[in-house]
Amino acid sequence: MPYYVYIIECSNKTLYTGITTNLERRFAEHKRGKGGHYTTANPPVKIRFSEKRPSRSVALKREAEIKKWSRTKKLALIKGDHGFLKAAARCKNK
Repeated sequence: MPYYVYIIECSNKTLYTGITTNLERRFAEHKRGKGGHYTTANPPVKIRFSEKRPSRSVALKREAEIKKWSRTKKLALIKGDHGFLKAAARCKNK
């Protein structure tokens, strides 16, 4: 079963990252306050990014990776700025 890694923009302009099998259902849950604790306190505004992954384990690894990133790097992912992401990865490895 495929999973989706997603990034939601919250009302306070922060970015929340999670995984689900159904983006629309999960976003609706977040909006109703039935999502994570963070989105209950900081209501979601819109889904800014999503990507499909083949399994839960692969999605969880990708979610953990993205959660470690800076806001700047997450915004580059959302914008599809692959040049910035590659440069950021090179800087981290030095």
